[in-house]
Amino acid sequence: MGRLIINAVLLLIVHEIYFVATATDQETCESDRLMEEQCRIHNYKTVKPLLDYFRQVRNELEDKEIKENKLNELNSDLMEKYQEIVRIHEKFVKEAALLDEYKNKVIKGENDLQLCKNRVDKLESEINLQQNVIVKIKGELAEKSTNLENCEIQYKTLNSSLFEKDENIKRFSENIQNITEHQKTIELQLEQSKTKLIKKYKDNQLCRAEIDTLNKTLLNTLIPSSCSPFGDSDVHTLNVSGIGFFDVLCDSQIAGPGWIVIQQRVGGNESFNRDWATYRKGFGSFDSDFFLGLEKIHRITSLQRHELYIHLVALNGSTYNARYDDFKISDEDSGYKLSLGKFSGTIIEDAMRYHENIKFTTFDRDNDTDDGNCAIDYESGWWYRRCYNCNLNAPFGPDLNWYKRNPLKNAKVLIRPKKAMKN
Repeated sequence: MGRLIINAVLLLIVHEIYFVATATDQETCESDRLMEEQCRIHNYKTVKPLLDYFRQVRNELEDKEIKENKLNELNSDLMEKYQEIVRIHEKFVKEAALLDEYKNKVIKGENDLQLCKNRVDKLESEINLQQNVIVKIKGELAEKSTNLENCEIQYKTLNSSLFEKDENIKRFSENIQNITEHQKTIELQLEQSKTKLIKKYKDNQLCRAEIDTLNKTLLNTLIPSSCSPFGDSDVHTLNVSGIGFFDVLCDSQIAGPGWIVIQQRVGGNESFNRDWATYRKGFGSFDSDFFLGLEKIHRITSLQRHELYIHLVALNGSTYNARYDDFKISDEDSGYKLSLGKFSGTIIEDAMRYHENIKFTTFDRDNDTDDGNCAIDYESGWWYRRCYNCNLNAPFGPDLNWYKRNPLKNAKVLIRPKKAMKN
């Protein structure tokens, strides 16, 4: 339709152009009548193509109209066919639904048939199994029948030999009776031997007890409780009541014979910052720094009166000593309290007197009278008060001193019974 409108517009435009051209040609022909024939020929040539075009357009329009009519007829037929197809489709859908319903019924029937077939197979399998069991039972029954026949034969054989065995049993019974009488005789002899053996064992035990008693008596007689019998400077074993045997370092060079070294500071690496249990037991090495042990010192000094000798070496190498004539420490329940006796020596100050009647203190047992714990402050156990005038267990340095103005290089603490030879 749009193309038809465009063609009509073009036709009008050509018509106008034709009239304009005709008017122009007429003016020209009026001015020059001689050219009239030429003008007509020219106009005809000019307009003829347009007329041919118009004829073509008209023919096309007529053809188009005819085609549109045919197209409308085809559309009408197509619509009728479409409606018929819709009716056919609806019918097809209904038939497909019926077909699906029939198909589901067929599938259900097949499933039921398969279930029946499975049940039949299962029943056949069970029947075969029962038949196999029956065959097996028949075989076992036949075997047991054979065994029963064999047992009857064996029974007859055994029954025939039973009489012979009864005779043998009688003979064996007579032999057993004889053996029993002989066994009783042997048991009586064995009991007598056992009694003798027990008596000998008890006698042996008594002998061993007497030997042990003699050995202990001999050890107590031979092993002393002090270094007084020894005239050297070496390690010896002592036997002290209440604690038994233990080694000590004896010294006969510093202050004469018979001294026990209970503490030694000679420049070793031994730490004296120990707990109560370690100070009670003792620690260190006799060839370096050591502390003999509070319990050993208490046991030794409780046997008899002991004197105390303290050997001091100043930083400049000068040597001094301090002596006390009645040294002892109390038991653990009393805190190993210190007692000294009368002071003498080559050093002027009686620095240990400040610590007399004072309990021993370690970092885990605070017995001093200070607000804090002196053992923690000075990294060593000692008979601290508030805190000390001398500390022979302090780490090497300014705290190891006799009175704080006398720092020490080395120190040794020795004891011996008061009745021993003096030097």
